[in-house]
Amino acid sequence: MNEVEVFVGNHTMIDPEVYDLWLRGCTADEAAQCLQKQESLQTFQATIDDLLSDVQDNFRLFCFLENMLKSPPRLRDQQIYQMAQDTQTMLIEKYYGFDPVVVREFLGKKLASRTRKDLDDISELARVPLRSCRRQFDNIKRVFKAVEELKGSLVENIQTHFLLSEPLARDYAAITFICNNRFETGKKKLSYLRFRDFADCAGRMITNWSYSSVECIIHENNDVDLDRNFLLSLREVKVMAEKECLEEHRQLMLKAAQGFPEHMKGHLSENFRTLSKTIVNIAYGLNHNRESKDIFIDLFEKLIEPFTQCQYSCGEVQKVMTAYKDSALQTEFLARTSPHLQTVWERYMGTLCACVVRMYPKQ
Repeated sequence: MNEVEVFVGNHTMIDPEVYDLWLRGCTADEAAQCLQKQESLQTFQATIDDLLSDVQDNFRLFCFLENMLKSPPRLRDQQIYQMAQDTQTMLIEKYYGFDPVVVREFLGKKLASRTRKDLDDISELARVPLRSCRRQFDNIKRVFKAVEELKGSLVENIQTHFLLSEPLARDYAAITFICNNRFETGKKKLSYLRFRDFADCAGRMITNWSYSSVECIIHENNDVDLDRNFLLSLREVKVMAEKECLEEHRQLMLKAAQGFPEHMKGHLSENFRTLSKTIVNIAYGLNHNRESKDIFIDLFEKLIEPFTQCQYSCGEVQKVMTAYKDSALQTEFLARTSPHLQTVWERYMGTLCACVVRMYPKQ
């Protein structure tokens, strides 16, 4: 009699490559055909039927897991599918991964059924399968709904409720922040900007302009909102656009620009009044929802476009904005009359400068 040793286990095996194809929105047939082209599988002479059967088994497993992936802590706590923690982490991280070109189209839009109906157009534009676009949209909406009313740090709340890595949680925080504040990102003149540009700007706004800022008095509020006390304080910098303060600031700015090329010094001397009023008016406008929604439009039309018309390089723009910010701190108004506004000014201008530089067209 022949003896046969049999080992029975319930460890769930995940094929990351097949999982990627499922997340991409491929059908089982499409995934099998894609796998068949691999040399490693040709070595084993796997037929298309063999591959299709295996892919179908994997796809069924992923469909069962999907309900738990929608609430990642459930996947960690469940006992049905035994798998290592690093495998669980991989499943969650990839499930909530996204295509920047797809998410770029969601930014600033209301996460409602009407937007979901437009996914056909986004799918065609981004050349990403519709099923994948739907997963990405639903994930963003799910994260948004879960954290929009929670107190405290957006990033930490997202990590707690969805077990995402910090970089991915920061991306979702930026998306949530932009969508919550309904910042306009879809205008044609902003089409050159990519997701990463907006995410970087939003991240800086969360860090410096929201309730999570270290300068914020009240930290229990949510990062999805701009710090109201900070915005109210920005109203006071309106004085910077008045005649007396404006001329003093102009002289200090030109002194700081001594090392700049002659064409820059001449331009700043002639256009300082316009530049200063623009920056101060943007600060003042953040107090009003209608104007704050257009922050990216304002930065482009009122700062970036004039700089590009004068053929400033990105480095030159950074020098101008930094000199403007620093010279203002030496004025009578900020240095002596209202020193409490120095922190407000640094908080506002540091982020504004970084956003202008990030958004500035790279040559």
